[in-house]
Amino acid sequence: MDSAATKKIMRNVVVIGNGSWATAQMLLLTQNIETVSWFIRDEKMINYIKRYKRNPRYLQSSKLDTSKIKMSCDINSLVCDADIIIIAVPSAFCKTILGEITCDISKKFIVSTTKGIIPDEHLTLSEYMNEQFNVPFANMCIISGPCHAEEIALQRLSYLTFASKKTESAEAIAKLYKTSYVRAVISADVYGTEYGAILKNIYAVGVGICLGLGYGDNFISVFTANAHREMKRFLNESYPSKRNTSRSSYLGDLLVTCYSKFSRNRTFGTLIGKGYSPEEAISEMKMIAEGYYAARGIYEVNRRLNISMPIAKAVYKILYRRASAAKQMELVEEELM
Repeated sequence: MDSAATKKIMRNVVVIGNGSWATAQMLLLTQNIETVSWFIRDEKMINYIKRYKRNPRYLQSSKLDTSKIKMSCDINSLVCDADIIIIAVPSAFCKTILGEITCDISKKFIVSTTKGIIPDEHLTLSEYMNEQFNVPFANMCIISGPCHAEEIALQRLSYLTFASKKTESAEAIAKLYKTSYVRAVISADVYGTEYGAILKNIYAVGVGICLGLGYGDNFISVFTANAHREMKRFLNESYPSKRNTSRSSYLGDLLVTCYSKFSRNRTFGTLIGKGYSPEEAISEMKMIAEGYYAARGIYEVNRRLNISMPIAKAVYKILYRRASAAKQMELVEEELM
């Protein structure tokens, strides 16, 4: 993007989604942009935010600069006039919410902060936007971690990865998020960044299952090291590239999701390991665990690729085939090195 395009984009940004990560992004974007549009489906939530300057459900302690935010529950009133669309919606709801868009968005720039696979479609969000809305991959940027919304809200030093086929596009988007406590990592590996963010959620669910079953740190460290090896194998065999999977967007994101107390995927997995059914675990949590949907999506994708993924396969069997968590982890033990 040239400087003129960057300035234009900074005046016409819309965020779709009202969860913790969408809220964290509003905290960052309003520090760099005069006005940010925000699509929120719930009109009551919009009225609450306008009155109290806080999201009533997520990151409630963080004050929002509502003087810079234009909110609406009419997605088309915001999206159709936007130059850049930032999607911060859980993958399970993307088809429903994005399906409400009636205008042509094929020439707009799409930023995906959704770290999951679209259910039933078995596509990443960038693949889905390309197939359903004819958005060229060159007009997309993937934002990944390692980063939790809760630490953004606490203004703790964090690193975000911005991946786009065009370096200048990734750099332009990164400027919108720049603060004293957010550092940017620029990448051209759109495929690896997006799929890596999906896979790490599955492995974090696996770590949680191990915790729920009573495994200790010694085993979990080996489990996580092998999960990283499995991620590397999947990425390199499915889409070869000169990527370094020891970088923060791969290994770093995996580690924080597997070990952080803020990890909803690990929390979800822990409930499963303690004997909860997936449905019971979901009802216990107010936030979405992307790893639940990703486990099935990656399993379906890998039926075509046939890459060795014993950990991801075990998580899939536990969640979708009601296989014994204890037995599946015993089988995984035999695969670990």
